[in-house]
Amino acid sequence: MSYRYSRGWRLFTLVLLRPLLFLLLRRDWHGRHRIPASGGVILVANHLSEADPLALGHYVYEAGRFPVFLAKDVLFRVPLLGRLLELIGQIPVARATGEAAAAYDGAREALAAGECLVFYPEGTCTRDPDLWPMTARTGAARLALETGAPVVPIAHWGAQDLLRYRSSRLRPLPRKTMSVLAGEPLDLTVHTGRPPDADTLRAASDDIMRAIAELLGELRGQKPPPELHVHHREVRPEP
Repeated sequence: MSYRYSRGWRLFTLVLLRPLLFLLLRRDWHGRHRIPASGGVILVANHLSEADPLALGHYVYEAGRFPVFLAKDVLFRVPLLGRLLELIGQIPVARATGEAAAAYDGAREALAAGECLVFYPEGTCTRDPDLWPMTARTGAARLALETGAPVVPIAHWGAQDLLRYRSSRLRPLPRKTMSVLAGEPLDLTVHTGRPPDADTLRAASDDIMRAIAELLGELRGQKPPPELHVHHREVRPEP
């Protein structure tokens, strides 16, 4: 099945969400020109909060692209919300099941259709005590190496102040600042001549997360840790 979405429902979400996001968050945005204006592209970002997909999506849209996220499949089972996510072309991910490969196929189809995919390579919100990025799952690296799509690293900071991880309490006041910085497209060609085995995918994934960590260090005015936090969910084999 080819990748599909509804232009009308995408417009509806923009009309609904953009004014709200302008109201909730101040913008400290940098590097939007580094996101290609057209064609399939993979954006890779750190994950701080359940709120950051909306905030990051706002940044990506204002850069001229409609963001397509690989989102947890549980969201697609929520009445109305799940149907809306399908209509605007978001891709469900059923982790730790035999259906996870379907998300990968959907991502490949979206790239072939010229979409802008947004990955959280960590697979979950960071568990690092200081909110630095963790080590990554290998899906984004695998997709990039197989398709040759450009990979643009993005770091952001501030969404955690709007909604803490695993908290249901939204904190809109005082108004929060969302800082975002996109880096130059990554050069992963050093990995393309190697067999696409676990070692190659891990090395490429580490390059991706190191780039994100360095960008986040720029935003925070701090030096990221030399070794990224390893979370138990990131060390399991992937389908």
